[in-house]
Amino acid sequence: MEIKGIKEGILVTLEEQEWQDAKDALIGKIKEKGDFFKGAQLVFDVGNMVLGANELGEVCDLLMAHDVILHGVISKSLVTQKVAKEMGLVTKVEKPRLNSEQKLKPLETVFTGEPAIFIHRTLRSGFKVAYQGHVIVLGDVNPGAEIIATGSVVVWGRLRGTVHAGAEGDQAAVVCALDLSPTQLRIASKITTTPQEQVESKPEIASIVDGQIIAEPWKH
Repeated sequence: MEIKGIKEGILVTLEEQEWQDAKDALIGKIKEKGDFFKGAQLVFDVGNMVLGANELGEVCDLLMAHDVILHGVISKSLVTQKVAKEMGLVTKVEKPRLNSEQKLKPLETVFTGEPAIFIHRTLRSGFKVAYQGHVIVLGDVNPGAEIIATGSVVVWGRLRGTVHAGAEGDQAAVVCALDLSPTQLRIASKITTTPQEQVESKPEIASIVDGQIIAEPWKH
């Protein structure tokens, strides 16, 4: 059983079970929380339950005995809807809204991010990118193209040109690519080259480990 406050009063969503069990559980809850329900208007959401005038009439009487009013019944059953309307009950209500205490709060941890440039194109021979921050390329970096960044370099494609990450001495910078086969790769003051023949192209990340550049599988 789920209970929520709505514009029309209190919405009680009854689980898919026998009507008698659902009714007994509700009356038990009202007896337990008498002050909360006293004088309230209830709207039932009974799902697929098929209820007739006898069932709804009986529960109306039980609720009135506890100073509670049945205001409406929401049901997927056309029979239940028809009976509810004939009894003067509403069959549609506004969806519950978040109150001021429930409204979504902004994330307590805010990441301000770092300067970066996003390039959506292939860098062809003769093209040079120099940036104070990180460089992200969605495309290939062909032989003869050059990237210089004070931060890291990420290439969502084949990196076959020249790249220098951590250009101002940042040894924590990295170079990532789906196919890491640069003509020359430099991080801070460390330099390495890639053998001309790669056995298999695969995503890799290059970083400085124990004073030298190491390329490892990039689990992106």
